Amino acid sequence: MTAASSDPADAIAAALSRLRGRRMPRPPWEGGHGPGHAHHRGEPGWMRGDPRQGMGGPPWGAGPRLGGPARLRLLEALAAASGPLSVSEIGEAVGVDQPRASRLVQQAAEMGLVRREADPDDARRTRVALTETGSAIVRGFRGERRTAIDSALGSFTDQERAELARLLTKLADAWPQ
Repeated sequence: MTAASSDPADAIAAALSRLRGRRMPRPPWEGGHGPGHAHHRGEPGWMRGDPRQGMGGPPWGAGPRLGGPARLRLLEALAAASGPLSVSEIGEAVGVDQPRASRLVQQAAEMGLVRREADPDDARRTRVALTETGSAIVRGFRGERRTAIDSALGSFTDQERAELARLLTKLADAWPQ
């Protein structure tokens, strides 16, 4: 458990959040070589951004959506930061490359969730911060996550909660970045 919180549910939420943003090691064919690359075999059009299928997500989705896991990780990273982040820092925190991080920031800015600010140390760069709307969304899904964790831990003893928090934190610390 972290020194900042003695509540196992908080430590569990923090460890799960850290694990969610991490990727498994990439297979040797990553980058254009290997199974399924040539034609995205087996993936429906909405998964690979096929314009004939729409870009917003699965066909059963209704209207514009907040976004997938990467956009939620972007909002989480900005909420956890002590100040605005650069696009490169966001990419590292979210687990995506710089071009993907840039697209995520652009999409979030268009949705009013983040704003770009001039970097006071380097006029060529911008930094990204949450808007009030983005902050409200983060508070909302953190509350929902906490409620779900509390519900899932309902049958655990205090000792089991503490042990789960300790083990998940250990796993998150050891997971490859």
